[in-house]
Amino acid sequence: MKMTVHHLTLPLEHPFTISRGTITHQRSVVVELEHQGVSGFGEVTENSFYGQDVDTIAGRLATSDPLLRDIESSLTRPDWPGRLWQAAADRWSPDTFALSALDMAACDLWGRLTGRPGHELWGLQWNDVPSSSYTIGIAPIEQMIDKLRERPDWPIYKIKLGTPDDVAIVRRLREETDAVFRVDANCAWSADQTIEFSPVLKDLGTEFIEQPLPITASDEDKRRAFRHSALPLIADEDCQVESDVLRCRDFYHGINVKLCKCGGPTPAVRMLRRARSLEMQTMVGCMIESSIGISMTAQLLPLLDHADLDGAVLLRRDPAEGVSLDRGKVTLSGRSGTGSRLRQESPDATTAR
Repeated sequence: MKMTVHHLTLPLEHPFTISRGTITHQRSVVVELEHQGVSGFGEVTENSFYGQDVDTIAGRLATSDPLLRDIESSLTRPDWPGRLWQAAADRWSPDTFALSALDMAACDLWGRLTGRPGHELWGLQWNDVPSSSYTIGIAPIEQMIDKLRERPDWPIYKIKLGTPDDVAIVRRLREETDAVFRVDANCAWSADQTIEFSPVLKDLGTEFIEQPLPITASDEDKRRAFRHSALPLIADEDCQVESDVLRCRDFYHGINVKLCKCGGPTPAVRMLRRARSLEMQTMVGCMIESSIGISMTAQLLPLLDHADLDGAVLLRRDPAEGVSLDRGKVTLSGRSGTGSRLRQESPDATTAR
């Protein structure tokens, strides 16, 4: 089995701002695992909040050769992607980003080698999957309105908040559409703000609030917001790895799983199933990434109540292809695995090795 690492620089259609800062480009790492002429792909992006950059991720992946040699003899076993994940997790924990890229590529390769779509690895069927939201980043209100108008007729819009005018922003955007709203404060609110804003946001057609409080907020404040919010609260930054799911039950009504945070689709499936067993709402999100990463995350849609998979839609150019999103509806490519692949001669991709 051969590994190739590709570096991508992803230009955004618009500057993207959340409560922590603004980006105009996103750098990511794509792992390609090749066996007997068949390749599977995985992707993670760098993220300063989680202390990850492309050099750190690529450096960790450079140590994977012994893992790949050990697993190659097990490729006839149906559980080999999970076995590879466990071997890598034992060596790399708690570093989840490189682990996620490797796991994604392995799960994709499994699908391609068996001629099956990726979601069948976990016994999932593509029935009644939820639509994705489209994200509107923080900007002057007229620019946020323009972004909404550029993407009309999406059933759900996710609005990034964390400004002095959060309620006014939602109120103004509501004048433009009857679509469902979701709001994401990215840790920018206090418990008091969450409780105060929630009934107003509910009246404005908001479905839930994602990660209103900082991860450093006290358990007392998180519990108070949870009990008194007029809207469901969904954990994002507070739900990173498998052990976080049970802890979040006392503070949140649901969890947002991101593959890079938890270490890939293998643990993500366990987290989502655990959340469902606890009667919590399930969601997956994405970073701003290419269709490589989005196509793998989409394989988990049968386990979800909510989805936020617009990362590639936010790009000016996507150096890859895979699943498609049309006004939130996610459609598989029809190819085995995730169906994703890098476009030939993309100006945004370089091969590291």
